[in-house]
Amino acid sequence: CARSSTARTSHRRTLAYQTTMQTVASSFLGTAMPKVAAARNVTSMRRTVAKKKATPSSMWYGPDRPKFLGPYSGDTPAYLTGEYPGDYGWDTAGFSADPETFAAYREAELMHARWAMLGALGCITPELLSTYGGVDFKEPVWFKAGSQVLTEGGLDYLGNPGLVHAQSIIAIVITQVILMGAVEGYRVNGGPAGEGLDKNYP
Repeated sequence: CARSSTARTSHRRTLAYQTTMQTVASSFLGTAMPKVAAARNVTSMRRTVAKKKATPSSMWYGPDRPKFLGPYSGDTPAYLTGEYPGDYGWDTAGFSADPETFAAYREAELMHARWAMLGALGCITPELLSTYGGVDFKEPVWFKAGSQVLTEGGLDYLGNPGLVHAQSIIAIVITQVILMGAVEGYRVNGGPAGEGLDKNYP
């Protein structure tokens, strides 16, 4: 009986001690320690999720891109960062120093390039149709075809007199200015998909 009573007393003391420690931990440490742990966790997460520097996906972009004089180019202007195609670090006249001027030049170059591609297609089409399509052109060679407008019979577009029979170079120039101006105006004012789009890539 004495031993069992002593054991019960010891067990009660142990339970009382555990209860007391839990109460202290919940009242004091229970509010402070989680905050510290959370702060440590946040700090460690911020360190592991650090932003990496963006690296260009092509050798032709970024600060290490090829320069206009290769290793002898020296220091390039700070505003030429290699972000856009064709940037080889050369701008001795400072044409691109102003961001607005640079944006205007970039837009003009894009439009000129697109019209030039259409012009290249127009140059080879008569020769291809004459060689492989059986279409009878008086002069399919592109640098001679335009001179037919100045001849007595004029110029038939695609060799078809019922399509466009051009006899006046002045009328052709006026027509092209109107058509190209309308297309460019439509692009600048929103393009084919509505307003608020990029003028260069609608």
